[in-house]
Amino acid sequence: MWSPEREAEAPAGGDPAGLLPPEWEEDEERMSFLFSAFKRSREVNSTDWDSKMGFWAPLVLSHSRRQGVVRLRLRDLQEAFQRKGSVPLGLATVLQDLLRRGELQRESDFMASVDSSWISWGVGVFLLKPLKWTLSNMLGDNKVPAEEVLVAVELLKEKAEEVYRLYQNSPLSSHPVVALAELSTLCAGSCPDERTFYLVLLQLQKEKRVTVLEQNGEKIVKFARGPHAKVSPVNDVDVGVYQLMQSEQLLSRKVESLSQEAERCKEEARRACRAGKKQLALRSLKAKQRTEKRIEALHAKLDTVQGILDRIYASQTDQMVFNAYQAGVGALKLSMKDVTVEKAESLVDQIQELCDTQDEVSQTLAGGVTNGLDFDSEELEKELDILLQDTTKEPLDLPDNPPETFYTNSVPNPRISDAELEAELEKLSLSEGGLVPSSKSPKRQLEPTL
Repeated sequence: MWSPEREAEAPAGGDPAGLLPPEWEEDEERMSFLFSAFKRSREVNSTDWDSKMGFWAPLVLSHSRRQGVVRLRLRDLQEAFQRKGSVPLGLATVLQDLLRRGELQRESDFMASVDSSWISWGVGVFLLKPLKWTLSNMLGDNKVPAEEVLVAVELLKEKAEEVYRLYQNSPLSSHPVVALAELSTLCAGSCPDERTFYLVLLQLQKEKRVTVLEQNGEKIVKFARGPHAKVSPVNDVDVGVYQLMQSEQLLSRKVESLSQEAERCKEEARRACRAGKKQLALRSLKAKQRTEKRIEALHAKLDTVQGILDRIYASQTDQMVFNAYQAGVGALKLSMKDVTVEKAESLVDQIQELCDTQDEVSQTLAGGVTNGLDFDSEELEKELDILLQDTTKEPLDLPDNPPETFYTNSVPNPRISDAELEAELEKLSLSEGGLVPSSKSPKRQLEPTL
């Protein structure tokens, strides 16, 4: 829980962990409004009421979660949320609303809802309400006293789950029965005080995951075997196994103590020999031998106890395997309830028949549609042969080769004008025998020789 010493270490008006809302330091007007008291009724101004409640209710629970506590008091909250010398005036109303919604519960009411007869300490403080609290409830006054202890219901469930996992992952889980003192030592890191530890056990007991029994003045706790299983009452077998476990621990402690005593006798004999005290050395050696004989006898007893425990653990494992087999057989029978060989064969025949039908339908559809025309395949083959024979007699209609142009001098003939052609013709005529060129001779265009 919070304490004045812890709060004194923190800076005044601030949050040492930096987990308070930003407006805590930045918005003075907003914080003045939040630190003011609630109206007498929500109907007066529901907006202001809901704004304050929406700020303080989650903050109270988150603060408790960060502190790792499940028990809280109004006085502690006022000290924790003190700001610049002021305390929130509406925290009592916030706690009343959380109580109404079931997110908080009075510690005494929680204790009364569970069988806590095994708790024998602090009856007047832990179990019974102070007289003024009882009278205030009878008179209809729902105000929360500053010293009344409240329990955060959801945080207590989370703490109970944490303790259960801690036990399951520890060597103590080898047997479902464990001493309350050993369990308390195991949970010292999770439960900050004894009351929190007892509240966690009561929550686990409420969830039917543990049961507590007092045996010969010593309290023992029995856990459920699985996370979703319900714990069974402590029986004679559980008590017998617990006693064997206690005997094993006692024998182990005695063996360790006698081993140290034997080593001490050996050292005394060695020192007596060095000092020349032979008789003293002999007495020390005799004491060492007697101690070693006792150790051997204790070892034999310890081996016997450990052998019995090993057999018990093995039988428990066998029982778990047997139960698993039995559950498996029951599930298999249930799943095969309406399944027989005849039904399976009939089902296979039906599947085969359907597959054959599907194949026939597929073949029928693959034949195509003839539109009412029935063609003779032999006549179609003959007509195709005639067409092939006719095509072999006809010349092939191949494309013509591209024309090739040949020149007398193997040189491409450039385009020549008419005047140049006439001049060339006159030259040829003169060279062939005195032909006289005539201006009236018709003009013709020479074509290149192919």
